[in-house]
Amino acid sequence: MPGSSISQGPVAVIDIGSNSVRLVAYDRLGRAPVPMFNEKSLCGLGREVAVTGLLPADGLVQARDALKRFRVLCDLMQVERLFVLATAAARRATNGPAFIAEVEQILGEPVSILAGTEEARLAALGVISGLHRPNGLAGDLGGGSLELISVEDGQLGQGVSLDLGGLALRDAAGRNLKKAAKIVSDTLSKVPDLNRMQGRDIFAIGGTWRALARLYMAKTGYPLNVLHGYSVSAKLIAEFCREVQKADIETLPAISEIARERRPLLSYGALVLEDLIARTGAARFVISTSGVREGVLYAQLPVALQRIDPLLAGARALSDLHARAPAHADELIAWTDDFARSATPNEDESAARIRKAACLVSEMAWRANPDYRAEEAARMIAFAALPAIDHRERAYLASVQHARYEGLTENTVPPLRSLLTPKEIDEARALGCLIRVAYNISAGQPGVLKRTPIRVEGGKLVLFLPPAFADLSNERLVGRLKQTAKMLGIGHEVRITA
Repeated sequence: MPGSSISQGPVAVIDIGSNSVRLVAYDRLGRAPVPMFNEKSLCGLGREVAVTGLLPADGLVQARDALKRFRVLCDLMQVERLFVLATAAARRATNGPAFIAEVEQILGEPVSILAGTEEARLAALGVISGLHRPNGLAGDLGGGSLELISVEDGQLGQGVSLDLGGLALRDAAGRNLKKAAKIVSDTLSKVPDLNRMQGRDIFAIGGTWRALARLYMAKTGYPLNVLHGYSVSAKLIAEFCREVQKADIETLPAISEIARERRPLLSYGALVLEDLIARTGAARFVISTSGVREGVLYAQLPVALQRIDPLLAGARALSDLHARAPAHADELIAWTDDFARSATPNEDESAARIRKAACLVSEMAWRANPDYRAEEAARMIAFAALPAIDHRERAYLASVQHARYEGLTENTVPPLRSLLTPKEIDEARALGCLIRVAYNISAGQPGVLKRTPIRVEGGKLVLFLPPAFADLSNERLVGRLKQTAKMLGIGHEVRITA
């Protein structure tokens, strides 16, 4: 894989939104940037802009203070490039231009005031950058506006920006949900082609929709507290949205996890989402924590880097950080490629990328206490900051890594096991056992696996050892090979080649 970044130092984005002013700093500008610092201030700049036409005085004070702090933080982190964005509130308010001039003076950087359609485009690029081959409707619900844009096979539709952000909708409706419902219905009825999303996904961006997802996860006892890549039936989340509109917000499970300033907007966000699901006929609701900010970074990349699979780029970064010999991971991928051609010749692209990711992260826990390596490896990958991976795939990789260290013995159950089917569990354990064989003959060092192929031949799992490596064959190696073969339902053999 070619290099997946174009900077070696941190980059950052400051997003001046209608509800919050946020700084996110990333480790580098590349295909899988990892947030290294994330802080927001809920300034409510869009509060009552729809009524007064002005950014509120108290919000401006809070925003200035936050931006001064962000400037110092960027200097401390030695940020190489800083991108500053302003969205609906700043572009609509009559005192917006004066405030933007102040921002530029505070930060020493120009501010890009995004038009609504540009905000939609960048949100869609963020979805593309953080999810694997998204196909559906990207929706970015902020405090001042809702951006909608279709995404299919990497291509973007025509984006629209609507005055349905939580703060704007609440103000326009005079804090009356019935009036808000009519505004939403009237507005969305004018958006063309929403019915073309039938059976596809809604990719939800924005703090209010993330908050609704977190509350639903708490209600259903969901086993993973990671929002990115979380998906649920659109029908079920629409039912929950109806509950939220009728409920006393403060009584909802896990409401304490939601910022107090955001709670009053939950009903309005739920109202918009319910109507949108009804009009689109979407099949799934999918959370993307990758939005406008990540879209800005993605847009800076050359096309060759944009085409790199972000999961594999992120997994490779973990390999470079944790592995004893990172070059071994590429040999392990090639070794399992050869195995897959003989054992699963119809392996699809989705399965292949997860197998390759498993190879790249297979050294994450070698420094852990030997008695806990399986647990640590599974935990690290289950909760890693990896893009373009859904929750089932996280669970799968966790089970692979657990078996890589512990084989078929399971003194502890890997995390997220409940997200997998029995068939997926067996496949993950088989791959983990296969990788376990690789480390037994290579000790994690390059130069061995390309000389010791493993294939399915004649109804057996055969490990080929050249004479120079014949002495590697012992009871432990045979035992690990036997475990792998057992998971495949075939025999096993160590064959010394001439």
